[in-house]
Amino acid sequence: MNTWPNPFIEQRADPFILHHQGEYYFVASVPEYDRLEIRRAATLEGLRHAQASVVWRKPQSGPMSELIWAPELHHIEDKWYLYFAATWTKALDALNMFQHRMFVLECADADPLSGRWVEKGQVKTPFDTFALDATTFEHQGKRWYLWAQKAPDIAGNSNLYLAEMENPWTLKGEPVMLSKPEFDWECRGFLVNEGPAVLFHGDKLFVSYSASATDENYCMGLLWIDITANPQDPANWHKSPLPVFKTSYENRQYGPGHNSFTQTPEGEDVLVYHARNYTEIEGDPLYDPNRHTRLKTIRWQENGMPDFGIPAADNQ
Repeated sequence: MNTWPNPFIEQRADPFILHHQGEYYFVASVPEYDRLEIRRAATLEGLRHAQASVVWRKPQSGPMSELIWAPELHHIEDKWYLYFAATWTKALDALNMFQHRMFVLECADADPLSGRWVEKGQVKTPFDTFALDATTFEHQGKRWYLWAQKAPDIAGNSNLYLAEMENPWTLKGEPVMLSKPEFDWECRGFLVNEGPAVLFHGDKLFVSYSASATDENYCMGLLWIDITANPQDPANWHKSPLPVFKTSYENRQYGPGHNSFTQTPEGEDVLVYHARNYTEIEGDPLYDPNRHTRLKTIRWQENGMPDFGIPAADNQ
């Protein structure tokens, strides 16, 4: 079982790693929240020191001009897509804090680091509210969009929704809500379900997600469904009543979350996440740059469920 240097990449929050045709691609939020950059390497370890290519910078004004959050890179039907959240205001007052929407960029060139990226616009959902942290995946012969959004009639910041896609930037049909903050550990500081990530194993489809405020209360929850069940029926989904990955005071790892999944060349599943190694945050945790990317190998239990263990201590 692989062990990794931690922190793996410093000052990169909301990390996402894509393993595509034998190469690894890394994207994440940068502390300035002003651009999208991609790293590529032949190995997972190589991402640590790979050169970052800036493929897009936020404009001076407009709906994508502030707080560029949590990009994901996907390869769909021979094109590259970057999904990210952005807003038009930097204000941190209650009225303007949560105005993000989801946007998509497309690159038809073979190399996403040097190719031309085209803005495909906002991913429109049935209600025009705070939306972020989208991911996409194929399942049962369909392409799906999974994201976090605030509902006008539900208390809190965001819930998790699933919808089929017409194309990589357009939804098809009505979304269904898979989860909302309901347990104590999902409601500390803020009522949050966000950052969903998809993992297939055995006869199950898993969705991890992050909950609570982005300080030491941040943690990961887990949903799962039988891979033959209809994912658009919320009754088919199961939800862990306890967090599956959380702060380790013993290892000085605080607020682990906003994860993605990748694999080693040998097929081991790897949890990609961020965490801080201190709790004394000055000001808003959002603007503390030291959420570092970390990796951890996932252990699979005999019952087919993942065991994420506890966040590993810094080892360098």
